Amino acid sequence: MAFRAAVITFPGSNCDRDMATALTAVSGQPAIRVWHGDADLPSGLDLIALPGGFSYGDYLRSGAMAAQSPIMRAVVAAAERGVPVLGVCNGFQVLTEARLLPGALMRNAGQRFICRTVALKVESTASPFMHGYTAGETLRIPVAHHDGNYFADADTLDRLEGEGRVAFRYAESVNGSARDIAGVLSENGRVLGMMPHPERAIEPAAVAALGGSDGRRLFENILGALASA
Repeated sequence: MAFRAAVITFPGSNCDRDMATALTAVSGQPAIRVWHGDADLPSGLDLIALPGGFSYGDYLRSGAMAAQSPIMRAVVAAAERGVPVLGVCNGFQVLTEARLLPGALMRNAGQRFICRTVALKVESTASPFMHGYTAGETLRIPVAHHDGNYFADADTLDRLEGEGRVAFRYAESVNGSARDIAGVLSENGRVLGMMPHPERAIEPAAVAALGGSDGRRLFENILGALASA
């Protein structure tokens, strides 16, 4: 099937090439690279990805300045039309700053940068990103962040839990995130923000070098959802 995915690059992004490579490898279609200063997105997109990194050097707050980039007006408009949007690590931070997802990502508990593979528990399957998973299964995906401590007030956390919008939860406490939340979904399930990096775990032939292939299924899920729509 034809598949059109765009990867947004902000000043300071450092996982944009990894994200584009992962999307191309899984879909067989070249990902489209989009600069943050562009005013418009390409037409007919099936997915928009906001990659990891340190947009604008994490000045002010992580993701806060990137959320004001010209391209984000188009991303927000596309999300409101129902185009799936994936934000990973810094991309998750940008999504919260753009108010496409609730909550905020704060400094890790312990004030240290964390870079290792972690165990994630799948909490929800009510999303194009999640439909290929089984609730309760465990994945192993790398994290690499300093500001990954997810925070929201108690009412918001209860709402996320009650509406099945917690996508992933750390199997053990990693960074101090409220209720060990590692990823959350929008109300319609078509926007996913997550701190772990699925694009770093997609190659079965390189399990030893790249930490596994559990991240590949996230991209396969969205392709499968689009094919069956």
